[in-house]
Formats: sequence, C-alpha cells, structure tokens
Amino acid sequence: MFQLDDQFLSDIGLAELPEDQKKPFLQHIYEQLEYKVGIRLSEGLSEDQLTEFESIIDRKEEVVSAWIAQHAPDYQNDELLQRMSQQAKLAVDDPALKAEYAATKWLEVNRPDYKDVVAATLNELKQEIVQSRDAILGNS
Repeated sequence: MFQLDDQFLSDIGLAELPEDQKKPFLQHIYEQLEYKVGIRLSEGLSEDQLTEFESIIDRKEEVVSAWIAQHAPDYQNDELLQRMSQQAKLAVDDPALKAEYAATKWLEVNRPDYKDVVAATLNELKQEIVQSRDAILGNS
C-alpha cells in the first residue's frame, strides 16, 4: 500500500533530513497517520464494533478466534493470510499473524473504505509536511 521510508522522504522534499532524524521522523509520521486514520475509521461505528475491533487489535485470542470462526472460517486458505505470512515470515497459525489477519478482515467487513481513508489521510499528512518543510529542515 505505502512505505514510510527514504523514498517517502524524498517524495515530500525531505531527502536531506539528517540521517539521525529520519527514523524518528518517520516513526512520528506513522503514529500521526495511525491516530488520524483511527479517528476517521471509528466514525459511524457502534460501541460494540469499536470494542470488538479494539479486542482484536489487543490480540485477545478468544475474540480473534471467535471473529474468524464467524467471518472467515476457512481463513488458513485465504490468499491474504498467505501473503501476510510470507511478508512477515510467520507461520499461518502464529497468534500475532492471526490477529493481524483478523484486524485486516474486520476492516474489510466493517469499513470497506479503509484503504481509501488511509490513502486520503496520508495525502493530507504529506501536504502538511510539504507546507512545513522549511521549518522541519531548519531553513528560514
């Protein structure tokens, strides 16, 4: 979907950011993106949905397993899980991978627009950064 890396920094005009500042800056951007996306995705969801998703994100195994059993009983054969397993280099039955899969599938079911929300939010963050580029780089 997207990568927060040196290419990202180059795309927003921050390739010249000092090396020791790149990783912390990218981590800050990731946290801001996660926060803003979370707020937007929660709009229109019920308390029960929010509680369920929070339990999945918190990797509560009983909630993860129950949700998968109901919504993706054949999950081990899902191409999405296979790709996630290869990317993370984890077995398909790894509890962390199972929780990550459940969170992704939960979003597909409950907020099928989540990829668009992430993309729009990332674009907004990029614009904010570009507008503040000189201040970030310490230029007058």
